Amino acid sequence: MFVTRLISGIVLVILATATLYFGGAVTCGVTLFISLVGVFELMRVYDLHKKAPAGAAYLATVGYYALLFFDKTEFVLPCFIGFLLILLAIYVITYPTFRDHEIMAAFTSFFYVSVMLSYVYLLREMENGGYMVILIFVCSWGNDTLAYCAGVLFGKHKMSPKLSPKKSIEGLIGGILGAGILGAIFGIIYNSQVKELSNAWLIFGIIGALGAVPAVIGDLAASAIKRNNDIKDYGKLIPGHGGIMDRFDSMIFTAPIIYYLVNYMI
Repeated sequence: MFVTRLISGIVLVILATATLYFGGAVTCGVTLFISLVGVFELMRVYDLHKKAPAGAAYLATVGYYALLFFDKTEFVLPCFIGFLLILLAIYVITYPTFRDHEIMAAFTSFFYVSVMLSYVYLLREMENGGYMVILIFVCSWGNDTLAYCAGVLFGKHKMSPKLSPKKSIEGLIGGILGAGILGAIFGIIYNSQVKELSNAWLIFGIIGALGAVPAVIGDLAASAIKRNNDIKDYGKLIPGHGGIMDRFDSMIFTAPIIYYLVNYMI
């Protein structure tokens, strides 16, 4: 199991590096694919993945990414409104086929996965985005790894015993501080390799620490959905890790936060 997980992790890192290196259409296309799979996995939790609300969510995802790629962001909000109206039309036309919470689940799946994850692409397209996008991985995967290490070494107080018994408050603090330290190191490298930025180590350190907080929330939120619906993993796409939602749960929440922190602080 460990070997499978390790190999899958290495492959993921290689694919992520290549995807973000090329940027543009490649990053947009891969992020779109990941979003579609994530929406599919979330819709499958509610047994909607082959039904009309899910189909509308898939089409909305494709349309939304097309607007981003062709820089038609002025149509994004109308896209959201149109998608909601389509879902409500499905609801009333097919009544009583779908329950109200199923319609809301379709809208939430689109926003939760497709919209939130799209900030990976948006951050990559910024000035020096090839470097900035690394912060997402620093705050999500870096926080996850360091939180695990801190929890193993110092963990005594359970953070959420019913939801995630193995996570501790010490691990939470260690992950946030660790992400902050990694962010500061990134700032030093950025300052020497990319461009001069006053107090870069401090700015990126703060971004790293703040970005780690939503990573924890994203991880726990995905776990809560699984527990509420009695499932172990969202899928089997990534051997040893589960599905897209199992591996990218923290990144989904981190990406938009990092995007806005970078915009406002740099």
